[in-house]
Amino acid sequence: MTERVVLAYSGGLDTSVAIPYLAEQTGAEVIAVAVDVGQGGEDLEAIRQRALDCGAVESELVDARDEFAAEYCLPAVRANSLYMDRYPLVSALSRPLIVKHLVAAARKHGGTIVSHGCTGKGNDQVRFEVGLGALAPDLRIVAPARDYAWTRDKAIAFAEEKGLPIDVSAKSPYSIDQNLWGRAVETGFLEDIWNPPIEDLYSYTADPAQPRDADEVVITFDAGNPVAIDGKPVTPYQAIEELNRRAGAQGIGRLDMVEDRLVGIKSREVYEAPGAIALITAHQELEAVTVERDLARFKRSVDQRWGELVYDGLWFSPLKDALDAFVDDAQQHVSGEVRLTLHGGRATATGRRSDASLYDFGMATYDTGDTFDQSLAKGFVQLWGLPSKMSAARDARLGGAQ
Repeated sequence: MTERVVLAYSGGLDTSVAIPYLAEQTGAEVIAVAVDVGQGGEDLEAIRQRALDCGAVESELVDARDEFAAEYCLPAVRANSLYMDRYPLVSALSRPLIVKHLVAAARKHGGTIVSHGCTGKGNDQVRFEVGLGALAPDLRIVAPARDYAWTRDKAIAFAEEKGLPIDVSAKSPYSIDQNLWGRAVETGFLEDIWNPPIEDLYSYTADPAQPRDADEVVITFDAGNPVAIDGKPVTPYQAIEELNRRAGAQGIGRLDMVEDRLVGIKSREVYEAPGAIALITAHQELEAVTVERDLARFKRSVDQRWGELVYDGLWFSPLKDALDAFVDDAQQHVSGEVRLTLHGGRATATGRRSDASLYDFGMATYDTGDTFDQSLAKGFVQLWGLPSKMSAARDARLGGAQ
């Protein structure tokens, strides 16, 4: 019986060439699976047909936009997920979702092999293959660009030799990955980390230096999830889409950073994530009002670890599952509204309100109406500082710190 290989298909040169190449190398029939995670661009029906024209025996489109928003992006909001305190996991969040649908397609079509277009240098090979190992350890994995030393020049020559229906003349100087959560740009002149980004790099965001009126938006959260914008109920997808548009128009969410890849090298990346940055900013502000101090302090370490796990391809892992449970529990009172001013490349919180607020005006005010009993403070300060006072006295007695 002929084997079948399920290919994560984007419609570009590399994965289009992979269809006949995989058939030749493995003797298997190729099932192309394109997953819509809000990347936009080319018509997906054209992509589906191109896969068939390149030799795929089946070609599937999966509309996963709502699933991606609700089950992958919103957990990242609740975890305030910013890798290295900056990057909102644009590519990393989409990979486990794609893996899930590749496995489903393999089960549906009797596939025994899964293939992807990742190289041996990047993080995505890890995200795909560790995820596949967790969900379907029986499936074999083939990565042509890595396993067969497949270069772009070889891919172009192969496409021309086979007469594949793809344009091999236009070569972008950049490598671009985009979805609903943001856009990632690398390679080309950006590999010299002294070179500044140019305006042509950007697609999701307007130039923040250009003069324009500010935009004020009120985001409503329920248990950490955005549920309304300016009082109008929205789905998770709609919330991200609208904030991509409005925050993007103000130049918010541009990042230029050198990050630590999982494989051990440093890589220069330019990101645009307007909706992600606006939502995470608003969510952090609401947590500051509604989450108790020690829980908030501990959650910051959980948030950091959550982001590292997702970046490192461990979405399907016991620790990630346990951290999800913690984050969900910590979100039970994170409900209310945050007002943001979007302007000049920044999302700035200018108002917060919540029925679950821990902010007490009477306790906080320095004016008439103060309900804080200041007479208690003196003894508190003395007891709080007692260990430090005693250790300092010990050091002085012994002739100074050893």
